[in-house]
Amino acid sequence: MLDIKLIRKNPQEIEAKLRTKQPDADLSTVLRLDNEIREKKTRVETLKAKRNELSEQIALLKRKGENSDGKMQEVNAFHDEIRLLDSELVLLEPEFQNALACLPNLPMDDVKVSSDPKENEIIKIWGTKPEFTFPFKNHLELNEKLCLFDFERGAKIAGSGWPVYRGMGARLEWALLNYMIDFHVKNGYMQWIPPIVVKKEIIFGSGQLPKFQGQQYQVLDDENTLFLIPTAEVALNGLYYDEILPEEELPLKYIAYTPCFRREAGGAGAQERGLIRVHQFNKVEMFAFSLPEESSKIFDEFVGRAEAILEGLELHYRSALLVTGDMSFAGAKTVDIEVYLPGQNRYYEVSSVSNCTDYQSRRSNTRFRKKQEKPQFLHTLNGSGLATSRLMVAILENNQQPDGSVVIPKALRPYLGGLEKLVVQIKNCSG
Repeated sequence: MLDIKLIRKNPQEIEAKLRTKQPDADLSTVLRLDNEIREKKTRVETLKAKRNELSEQIALLKRKGENSDGKMQEVNAFHDEIRLLDSELVLLEPEFQNALACLPNLPMDDVKVSSDPKENEIIKIWGTKPEFTFPFKNHLELNEKLCLFDFERGAKIAGSGWPVYRGMGARLEWALLNYMIDFHVKNGYMQWIPPIVVKKEIIFGSGQLPKFQGQQYQVLDDENTLFLIPTAEVALNGLYYDEILPEEELPLKYIAYTPCFRREAGGAGAQERGLIRVHQFNKVEMFAFSLPEESSKIFDEFVGRAEAILEGLELHYRSALLVTGDMSFAGAKTVDIEVYLPGQNRYYEVSSVSNCTDYQSRRSNTRFRKKQEKPQFLHTLNGSGLATSRLMVAILENNQQPDGSVVIPKALRPYLGGLEKLVVQIKNCSG
């Protein structure tokens, strides 16, 4: 959430910045409601002061045995107006908060202004595209003989976009997750296992609501409305909801493995079948609570951690600093790390790292205190470290052999009992 004081001070400048991310951004409603609320609150305070003054006068008149009916009528009139204004504020304040909450975070000044993702700046390229001396296959074609996933049975259970991992597919997925968790823990990150459902105020705090209400899965019963998390970022951001952290505890650098759930999947074309875009996928998430002056350093660290994982897996990738119009809603600066998938002949994001500055902490009221000073909003950062579904595709497609087998990256072999290769199954994969 943006600071309304900043908007009041520089409305034209802030609106211009917002429009570099969200072209239809308009501050008129926010400013109108803010002005109405402040005027009504000022009037209430004035009336209450006058009412208190009159109450003192009435008490004095009564002590003297004098008539106070006239002043009592004035007090009652003030009371009626205060009650009316309070009822109007009860309606205005949620409307104002909703309008403010629909505004994205402001991009940092060093982010390129553009609405065209083609103008994202490639800041690093590692490795090279694989060269095949044989007709290569995409991961769906490879799966016909490797028997790693079952998309038809997944569709039978839950509908399209919900894959089932089986046999060595399940083991390879688990190896990936353990490899990434071990990598982060060795680098000093604390591991968490959070719930995969969160309350409305928690998912609001991360910036998913109200803007992306239609993209969330909800769990409804007679007592609760809970949301399935689209990323562990949502749950980790909520750990210190409405709390004040001591300055000396920061930064806090965490990781968490969770399944992630997104309704937005499934609207893409034929190229994005299989594991490319699904409703449920596994991810190891990096998250940090930081002092404002340290968040840029942690941002670079997160990018480096995600890149190191891909290098450990010997996968060709590129890193791109996103332009304003391609950034996440809550992000002030974002780098996407994209791995090359031969079967699609293009790069796909496997990690997105964002510095969200104080946007999420303001929504979640998560603050820190320097000694005895007034609490301040801290900075939050998040990054995929990494998401496995497309990573799985990259491993299969980049490491395929002429006979349909797939070489397992050396980094994953200790998690698979030393296994070096996924081999073609003799039995029918439908069994």
